Amino acid sequence: MSKEAISIAITGASGAMYGIRLMECLLRADKTVYLMISSPAKVVIATETDLNMPGRPAEIEAYFSKKFSAKPEQIKVFGRDQWMAPVASGSNAPAAMVVCPCSTGTLSAISSGMSRSLIERAADVMLKEQRKLIMVTREMPLSAIHLENMLKLAKMGVTIMPASPAFYNKPEKISDLIDFVVARVLDHLGVEQHLVPRWGD
Repeated sequence: MSKEAISIAITGASGAMYGIRLMECLLRADKTVYLMISSPAKVVIATETDLNMPGRPAEIEAYFSKKFSAKPEQIKVFGRDQWMAPVASGSNAPAAMVVCPCSTGTLSAISSGMSRSLIERAADVMLKEQRKLIMVTREMPLSAIHLENMLKLAKMGVTIMPASPAFYNKPEKISDLIDFVVARVLDHLGVEQHLVPRWGD
């Protein structure tokens, strides 16, 4: 099952709704989602959204399964130190991983191969197994350190996708801006989407 699954890591950068909306879209596309949420991300979710998300992995799993009407076992939530999770090993790694949003701290740790948390280890597995890794970075302005880390990862085949919504589709709500970024991520995952009109259509 894991080779058909897609991992989502939500880290402590602003823009938690990008990751949550991506999860919703993948579930609707009948994908299995492996979800990891960092401790700083839980603070951001509480600050930026009205979601009353619980704290423990099993409770988070039940919460989002109910919220998005997921099928049994369609969402698997893993904690920071859950080293027996399939994402921690190349022998059972998912098809792709998206860090969304990706903090610059997480960016730095992944570019350095730190693997101190399950999120960092899961990304390291994607790199060593040469599988798709997408990082939706969210910071401004960018320092030379941030840019060097992005370049280093891009040279390894990582797709760097800053959360930069377009305006040619005349967005009217914040959700329209979120959907633009999520749509581009889905495109790169090869998942059909109809969230926003395409350029020229």
